[in-house]
Amino acid sequence: MRKTIASVGLPVDERLGIQRSRLKPEGGEKGLKRISIVTGIHGDELEGQYVCFELQRRIEQQRECLTGIVDIYPAMNPLGIDSITRGIPAFDLDMNRLFPGDIDGSMMEYVIARIMEDVAGSDCVLDIHASNIYLTEIPQIRINELHQDTLVPMAEESNVDLIWIHGASTVLESTFAYSLNHTGTPVLVVEMGVGMRITQAYGNQMVDGIFHLMHKMGIWSGEVKPVRKPVISRNPEDVSYLNASVGGVFIPSVQHGAKLKRNETIGRIVDPLCGKVLDEVRAPEDGMLFTIRDYPIVLEGSLMGRLLKKKVCGYE
Repeated sequence: MRKTIASVGLPVDERLGIQRSRLKPEGGEKGLKRISIVTGIHGDELEGQYVCFELQRRIEQQRECLTGIVDIYPAMNPLGIDSITRGIPAFDLDMNRLFPGDIDGSMMEYVIARIMEDVAGSDCVLDIHASNIYLTEIPQIRINELHQDTLVPMAEESNVDLIWIHGASTVLESTFAYSLNHTGTPVLVVEMGVGMRITQAYGNQMVDGIFHLMHKMGIWSGEVKPVRKPVISRNPEDVSYLNASVGGVFIPSVQHGAKLKRNETIGRIVDPLCGKVLDEVRAPEDGMLFTIRDYPIVLEGSLMGRLLKKKVCGYE
C-alpha cells in the first residue's frame, strides 16, 4: 500500500512528494509491531535503494509469514536522487541538518515535520546511508552513546560487522536519527558501501539482518539466517585514521575488511607522470581495515582509511 506522506508545490506545475510503501498482514493494524526502513536522505547515497527493493521482493514471496507492519521510505530526498546531489538541489541544504522541522515553517521545514510525524512511533527504524564517493565502508551501525542501552541490543541482531558508538558531543542534534531517538522512537543509523553505487553483497547482508531483527520483534514468522556477531567499538581510541602524506593516485594493495599486521602495506600513492611511487600507506598497528579509499585521486591529508585496532576486533 503506497501513500504520499508529504507533498508541496514546486515551480512550473510540479510537486515534491515523499512516498511510503506499507506491507502488513490482512486485517487491522492495531497491536502490530512496526519497523520502518528509511533511505535516500542524501541523494548520492544509493545503497539503500537495493535494500528497499530486495526486502519487499522477499516479503512478497512469503507474504503469509508477515505478522507486523513494514514501512519502507526509499526516497526521502527525491530531488537529490533525481539530480545525483547529496543535498536538496536549488535550496543548497543538507536534509539531514533540518530535523525535526516545523509544520508552520518554510517548505522544507514543513516536509521534514511531516516525515517526523509519519515515522514516529515505529518500534524500530533503520536509517540507511552509504559513504561518500571517496570511501567504502563495511556494513556498520553508528550509535549515539546516549541511546546505546536501547539501540545496541537491536543492532546486534542486524547482521552488521561493526557497531560504532560515538560520544554525544560528536552527534548533530539536527539529524533524523537524533531527533527521533530523542523523542523515544529508536533509530539505528546504518552506513555501508560507497556513494553513487550499489554493492549487492552488502545489501543482501543488510536484508538478511532486517529479517532476523523482524523475527526477533515478532514481525516475521518465516525462517531467517543466522547473523554475524559484530565488533563493538566504544572508545574513540579504538580507531586509527590513515591520511595521505602526499597527493597523487592511490593504488590499493589489500581488500576492504582486511585484517592487517602492523606496518603491512595498504596501498601506494603514485605519480603517473613520472612513474614513481610517492609513498606507501601502511597499517600503523594490527587491526581491521573497515574504511578504505575508493576514489583514486588524493590530496595531502585525504582520508585513506580507518583501522579498528586488533584488541577491539579480537581476531587471531
